[in-house]
Amino acid sequence: MPLAPAADDPALETLFLPLVSGAVAWPRDGGGTLFLRARAGAALDAARGQVLVCEQSFKPWADALAASGQRAVDAEAGRFERVLLLAPRQRMESRALLARAVAQAAPGGVVVACAANNEGARSMQADLAQLAGPLHSLSKRHCRVCWTAPLDAAVDQALLAQWLALDAPRPIEDGRFLSRPGLFAWDRIDAASALLASCLPPDLAGRCADLGAGFGYLSSEVLARCPAVTALDLYEAEARALALARHNLAAARVPVGFHWHDVTTGLPETYDAIVSNPPFHQGRADDPGLGLGFIAAAQGALRPGGRLWLVANRHLPYEAALSKGFARVHTVREGAGFKVIEAIKESGK
Repeated sequence: MPLAPAADDPALETLFLPLVSGAVAWPRDGGGTLFLRARAGAALDAARGQVLVCEQSFKPWADALAASGQRAVDAEAGRFERVLLLAPRQRMESRALLARAVAQAAPGGVVVACAANNEGARSMQADLAQLAGPLHSLSKRHCRVCWTAPLDAAVDQALLAQWLALDAPRPIEDGRFLSRPGLFAWDRIDAASALLASCLPPDLAGRCADLGAGFGYLSSEVLARCPAVTALDLYEAEARALALARHNLAAARVPVGFHWHDVTTGLPETYDAIVSNPPFHQGRADDPGLGLGFIAAAQGALRPGGRLWLVANRHLPYEAALSKGFARVHTVREGAGFKVIEAIKESGK
């Protein structure tokens, strides 16, 4: 199943509290409201009469917005009387998004921000106050929403410029890759992907796909270690990561495709080989649902005899699903809490 927003979304509900209660008025005369990191849900549906510009870079949530009648767009230009945002957990990413919200608020506009208590709500409120002056706030369902006074000269312009720059792509790994805060393992090569890369066989050949490609590390290793690979497709749900993968693989030796895509909905093409370090955090850190969705997509997209190379946390129970969809499954290596698995699809099916 696709990774849609949760049916019950306390942060989304709490974000809209000031607007529902009248503590913050909607813009007059149809004035614009920008919603950064927008998510579909009942609270957004209730605001359908307002003029909302929604932005969401995570494909499953962008798809859910479209299904609810709210198209997600790139809204980096323009000024708005109200700017709403669901703050991300990563501190630098959150600060950059708060700064962008303030920068895109029209003179006299109001910024409304929300986060769950266990995802940095207190830090988010302190950061917005440091940037824009005294705030109002409310708490509900273990979330906190805060909002600025009408924005004026109280905004710290020097800090605004400094925090806007926090989202800029920057080199990592001695300049080999560009990355940015908020992406998975954004400032390093994660241990699981490095383990999988070290196990890749040189005879991996033909058309290959990387599921959950991030900023492109594993794809670059496939091209470096597997000379018989003739084409490579990257599938990534986070547009902010995919844009960097385009840069990081710009000099690839084979044709490369870049797909902003929710892998759990299946793949549109077929492949001789697939590699993946699938995400596993869907609500709880030990929930294997996302990984199982990636395995199902890979099984459906591999040609007969095709090979899946997968890395996962050692405790996640993927073997049963793999044994149902593949003719041969074996663990290649274990280390540092991870396991690398090769699964081969039966020939002729």
